[in-house]
Amino acid sequence: MAEFHPRPSGPSSRPSDRGSDSRNRDRGDSRDSRGGGGDKRRRFQVRKKVCRFCVDKSPFVDYKDVKTLRFFITERGKILPRRISGNCARHQREVTVAVQRCRNIALIPFAGEK
Repeated sequence: MAEFHPRPSGPSSRPSDRGSDSRNRDRGDSRDSRGGGGDKRRRFQVRKKVCRFCVDKSPFVDYKDVKTLRFFITERGKILPRRISGNCARHQREVTVAVQRCRNIALIPFAGEK
């Protein structure tokens, strides 16, 4: 007959070690089931975004150039933030002013198409 041994209680049992093995094993299993390993997370190197206006060395952002300003607004009509557009701070401010001016003279809509 099998003997029953109760778990030791008190300070000798370490609660931090009890479930950690099963949790880590579960995480590893779920990663394996997705088909990718933990080391293959970086598939490509992220390129640093560069300011389009600094590269072209353009002296200013033209508010009448709708074709260029379309790159900096979403389909809903919002101005893209600097971290997404890649502009430098100076040219992002100029793009914002140019888009606002372009909206005021109705070259681009305030709100996007529905």
